[in-house]
Amino acid sequence: MNSSTVLQRLPTLKYVLVRYASAAQNQDLKKRQEAMMARSLPKQVSIPGVNHIILVSSGKGGVGKSTVSANLAVALGIELGERKVGLLDADVFGPSIPTMMNLEGSPDIVEGNKMVPLVNYGLKVMSMGFLVPGSGPVVWRGLMVMQAIQDLTKNVKWGPLDILVVDTPPGTGDTHLSLAQTLPLSGALVVTTSQKVALNAARKGAQMLEKVKVPIIGVVNNMSTFICSKCDTPSNIFGTNEGAQMLAKDFGVKVLSNIPLDPRIGELSDTGQPVVLAHPESKQVKSRSITFGASHF
Repeated sequence: MNSSTVLQRLPTLKYVLVRYASAAQNQDLKKRQEAMMARSLPKQVSIPGVNHIILVSSGKGGVGKSTVSANLAVALGIELGERKVGLLDADVFGPSIPTMMNLEGSPDIVEGNKMVPLVNYGLKVMSMGFLVPGSGPVVWRGLMVMQAIQDLTKNVKWGPLDILVVDTPPGTGDTHLSLAQTLPLSGALVVTTSQKVALNAARKGAQMLEKVKVPIIGVVNNMSTFICSKCDTPSNIFGTNEGAQMLAKDFGVKVLSNIPLDPRIGELSDTGQPVVLAHPESKQVKSRSITFGASHF
């Protein structure tokens, strides 16, 4: 290549060199940003004596997430036999697990200022509902919610437990971020109904789980059909099950269960009786609708 050719190509060579230098600078900047983010994020620390932590999430309220959480925990306790299971109600503003588990009262405090979970149906249970007197609302900002989650996880004598099921509140807010950033989570279950608005919210919840690197175990399609008590005819009152199937497919998982809508489940939940114990002969239980989780652990 003669000198005239080199001179002709100088602008191109200059552009290439600047481009590569810029790319190298961008990579260096990205690495520095990642390092700064890693330093600013809280460290994940295991709960002493707890082997697995499963989140039950939805992205939307009213889809039966707490009912699924309570019955899943009880079913896991039955199916796993001697292995121990716990249930954490992480819904600071609207705790419902105390009612569903027929528990009330305040936890005892033991050495190390640790709270002792209340126990029913063989499960260790903790909830903000045990700590806030009466039926008054919890009116807190984000930092107080994060501290409450810290207390409910790290300042409770959970161990020894094989599985801790965590009932999360609707949405993708402070509670979910606190749990994902401070605890090594084994996975999350996404609960939805077949209704479009529920599926849209569940999709956002699943996307949030992916962003914070929480493995999605599968999708639970709750209230999938209503079965007539007189003729056993099923009706898809919230729409077909195709939406839940598509949601699961998009995230590379399966619909682990299609749970029929049964008025008895609501009635039993209000009186603190999980359906897996009160009516083990029901279609929901016989079809293993709520006992799917044990095989993962």
